[in-house]
Amino acid sequence: MASLTQRLLSLTVILGAVQISGYSFKNCIADPYSNGKSFNCIRRKEKSMSAIINDLPQSVINLTISINPLWDIPNSSFVHLSRLQNLRIDHNHVQIIAEFAFKDLHQLKSLNLSFNNISELSHSVFKDLHNLTFLSLTNNKLKQLPVGIFSSLFNLDTLIVRQNFMKDFSGIAESVSHLSNLKKLDLCFNNLTSLSHSNVSLPKSLTVLYVCKNNLLKLGCNYSFLRYIETLDLSYNYRLNTMAFQGVDLGKINYLRLRSTSVKVVEFLNISNIKASHVDFSGTGLRNDSLLMVLCRSLKKKLRWIQNLNLNNNKIKNLTNYTLYYCPNITGAVNVSNNELKTTNCLNFLHNQTNIKSFSAEHNHITSLKSCKTQNMVYFQNLEELSYRYNRILYVDSYAFYHTPNIKTLKLNINTIAFLSRKAFNGLERLQTLRLDNNLLTDLFNETFEDNVNLQILNLRNNRISVIFNGTFHTLGRLTTLDLGGNKITHFQPSGLDGLKSLSKFYLDGNNLKQIDTSFYHVFQDTLTVLDLQSNKISFLNENISSPFINLTKLHDLKLDGQQPYGLTVLPHTLFRGLHSLKSLYLTNNNIFHIAPEVFDDLIGLRFLSLDNCCVGVANLQPGIFKNLRNLTKLTAENMGIQNFSKEVFGNLTQLHTLQLNRNVMQSIHIDALESLPKLRYLDLRNIPLSCTCQNSLLQNWTLQNPNVQIVYLYNLSCQHNANLKFYNFDTKVCYIDLGKYLFISTAVVIFLFTVIPLLYVKLYWNLKYSYYVFRSWFSEQWLKIREEEENCKYDAFISYNSSDEQWVMDQLLPNLEGNGSSFKLCLHHRDFELGRDIVDNIVSAVYSSRKTICVVSRNFLQSEWCSLEIQLASYRLFNEHRDVLLPLFLESISERQLSSYHRMRKVMLKKTYLQWPGSDCTNPKQAQDLFWNQLRRAMRTGSQVRTEESDKSEYCVATESEKNEHFETSDENYYLLP
Repeated sequence: MASLTQRLLSLTVILGAVQISGYSFKNCIADPYSNGKSFNCIRRKEKSMSAIINDLPQSVINLTISINPLWDIPNSSFVHLSRLQNLRIDHNHVQIIAEFAFKDLHQLKSLNLSFNNISELSHSVFKDLHNLTFLSLTNNKLKQLPVGIFSSLFNLDTLIVRQNFMKDFSGIAESVSHLSNLKKLDLCFNNLTSLSHSNVSLPKSLTVLYVCKNNLLKLGCNYSFLRYIETLDLSYNYRLNTMAFQGVDLGKINYLRLRSTSVKVVEFLNISNIKASHVDFSGTGLRNDSLLMVLCRSLKKKLRWIQNLNLNNNKIKNLTNYTLYYCPNITGAVNVSNNELKTTNCLNFLHNQTNIKSFSAEHNHITSLKSCKTQNMVYFQNLEELSYRYNRILYVDSYAFYHTPNIKTLKLNINTIAFLSRKAFNGLERLQTLRLDNNLLTDLFNETFEDNVNLQILNLRNNRISVIFNGTFHTLGRLTTLDLGGNKITHFQPSGLDGLKSLSKFYLDGNNLKQIDTSFYHVFQDTLTVLDLQSNKISFLNENISSPFINLTKLHDLKLDGQQPYGLTVLPHTLFRGLHSLKSLYLTNNNIFHIAPEVFDDLIGLRFLSLDNCCVGVANLQPGIFKNLRNLTKLTAENMGIQNFSKEVFGNLTQLHTLQLNRNVMQSIHIDALESLPKLRYLDLRNIPLSCTCQNSLLQNWTLQNPNVQIVYLYNLSCQHNANLKFYNFDTKVCYIDLGKYLFISTAVVIFLFTVIPLLYVKLYWNLKYSYYVFRSWFSEQWLKIREEEENCKYDAFISYNSSDEQWVMDQLLPNLEGNGSSFKLCLHHRDFELGRDIVDNIVSAVYSSRKTICVVSRNFLQSEWCSLEIQLASYRLFNEHRDVLLPLFLESISERQLSSYHRMRKVMLKKTYLQWPGSDCTNPKQAQDLFWNQLRRAMRTGSQVRTEESDKSEYCVATESEKNEHFETSDENYYLLP
């Protein structure tokens, strides 16, 4: 309770001095690494734009508002976000955009309004967007563009208006005619019937024009209208015919798509001034040899060579040796994808095109790749890339690529290859990338990749491989990436991974491995950086195992998430031993029963740790479990069943930037744990049953007042007991009484005490101390005992003296009062105090057990606290009980000025006659000392005040006149004399 009060006081003082605000937003999430410049407002339920963005800071530069039920954008919606440069309002239900919706967005460069229901725009809606370079209106319901709508967009570079209902190209051309920086205009998927226009022209800067998937019947434009266009897409205008291009200048076009039109390409080439090599012949109906040969002859008349020949999507079923015989020399790529080919016959149809560098036959009906090692084989020495993806290939025969010995990239993925000959890749010594993923391979042998000594990337993902045999990769010393994920691998034979001396990335996810192979740490100890073991069947029976990663000193990415069927139920405390360089660790979706506190001790370089859904039921994280993860920047711990978020567990994560705790079960969070994370900037507490009680009052203040940490959707967090109440504003008044009044009273009390205590200390220190001891003695039985024995005193006198005067007491006082015929019994500290008894009780007992108290006063006596206590007790009996028990005895001359600091002693001197020990400077010291002892014995016997007679004065030593003046005192009551 005391600590709670202190924190409330400190918090109030801080808030009184500086007014700050929290860093949480109702409907948006700040990118945790953007320093408050990028925000995403996605999948919210708000229909109002202001409700979504009104609490965003002015620093926003990038803003995404997507997949929301927004239906309009009101005027001045973004005036408080004047620094915006990139704005996305796509995939909403926006129908209306007010005339001044984008007012004051002078720095905006990119605006995406795609996938909405916009059917109409104001002519001045983009008026303030002077720096806009990108505008997308894709997939709306626009039928036309208002005149002058782009009049102020002088810097617009890209305009996309595809998938609308535009019919009037003339209006579009007029709208963009003044945009001197426009380079790309996309009008695909509209209802344009022609490119007819009035007396306007397209900007000279416009080089890319897409008019695909419209209803073009003709172009309808003048000769020079397209003279600056370099890329023109007219595909899927089914009714566009050849004659539409007559009288149109296409001289600058370097890429033209005519797929799925009615254009006859040979006739088109004859009537157009376009360069034949710049036409994409995909989807132009060239389905047989005769049509292809006519095309080739036509091309050869115009060109000596052609860089790329695209023949995809032409429904070609067969390619003979004469198909491309009459074509010009092809120096780049031949693409026959998306046709109906069943074989490529070792590329014999390209027998006179041996200079090609790339060949692609994807999306065909090819069922096999047969051996190409024959006597009359044509070799393609320049071919570097070969792709047969998306076919129906069942097997690959020996020497299937013998005719392409220099290829660097071979893509056979996404087929049905079940049989791969051991010598299928023989001769491919320069091969660098091999894709065999998504097939039906079951076995790999040591001859399979024997010749591929320069292979760097091998992808075998999603096959049916179950065992990696010895020597499978023994020649792949330069391989850096090996992907074996999605297979059925159960184990590796002892030397199955030998030879992989340069392997950096190894993917084994989705297999049937039951243990981590020990060959990892002696094969990859100096090279491996990424190891993916997720979704296997790895488990451990006990916590005491040797680490399989002990020598993987360069590993920085390790995935162990989602082990089947029950996960890593036991996590050995030595599992990650030696992984000092690890940066990312994934343990998601495991059912770990217990995580030992030392399990992460070696991961001193870890930056990212994922523990989502990794525990069974409630996670009991031990204190110190993250003690060495001082470099961790992101921790995801969703749905772990964490009950207590404490400083002992999370306090060492001093570099933590992002923390995701959603879907856990803690009902409260102590802010000292959060305050121990100085670099924290992003905290996700969604779906946590936080209680709206005083236990979380400090947490509520912290979430609202912390200016650095973003609490994700804080204003939507509900109270545990009532979903209609929100955590951020639950009533905390009952947690503390009027804080202002409390602070006033506390301050007043503190000031009063600071004023009074020093005064009491100076004036009443010994009174209070004495009263305390008297009260304690009175309260005890000892007090009563002393009172009863008071009349029958045990001692004649208690001697109070300082230890520095002990020699005088033992040599002078003791012999003269207890010896030399005297019968007095004295009480001395060292001789008569009871051993083991409290010293104060001994002093009280001595004073009250003695008829007299003799105080041997010296300068040392006055400075002793215990001597002061003894004279206090004796003077109490003198003044308060009216008992004549005190005999002051001065060993040396002490002036009143020196006694002024000891008010109790001065008061005694004013009331009592005291004795002065005659020093050696007296004229007759022996006689003076004898008289001193007689006077002292008489005072002890009679119990009356010691009064010096006139006759005694003559026998004492004579003092100087100044000394006499110093030792005589007068008062209203008595006349006192020092002997």
